[in-house]
Amino acid sequence: MQHLKYLGAYPSNLLDQVRAMIRDDRLGVYLEKKYPQRHAVQTDKALYQYTNDLRLQFLRGAPMIDKVLYDAKLDVLHNALGHHRAISRVHGNKITARKEIRIASLFKDTPREFLEMIVVHELAHLKESEHNKAFYRLCEHMQPGYAQIEFDLRLYLTHRDMLREREKTHAPNVPDADSHATQST
Repeated sequence: MQHLKYLGAYPSNLLDQVRAMIRDDRLGVYLEKKYPQRHAVQTDKALYQYTNDLRLQFLRGAPMIDKVLYDAKLDVLHNALGHHRAISRVHGNKITARKEIRIASLFKDTPREFLEMIVVHELAHLKESEHNKAFYRLCEHMQPGYAQIEFDLRLYLTHRDMLREREKTHAPNVPDADSHATQST
């Protein structure tokens, strides 16, 4: 049985459908057909502008974001796909607060909808700190179809892992530089 680590919270009948798509080699086709275009937001500067534009469009009263960047150190399983934090520092008798959003670097190479979904998710944390109904309503307001796109992103991550695993198992057996095989002649 296929382990679907990104889809653990979904009902078993839905997981069975995903397993059937995987078995019939239709998952990649589904994703490519539904999300054919990659986005052009490739730099931290462009990501900051993209994020701030969404903030201004939907969260005008939310605090300014001081920093937004792609982060190669974010781990898909342990630290999720994005990270937000507020940093408060005391300077004399003043407290300064900085808002920062980090997006996993894997989003540089995804469809626009997936980048938008993770940015919307992190922006929603400016208003709602918990993953509650109000949080998901806000996400849905900022990106109609948010729940489906989040599910499809989880399918994308599953497919990505499968492709990586396939590459590992089908990679040519190349010896390490340290393991020189000596042959007698």
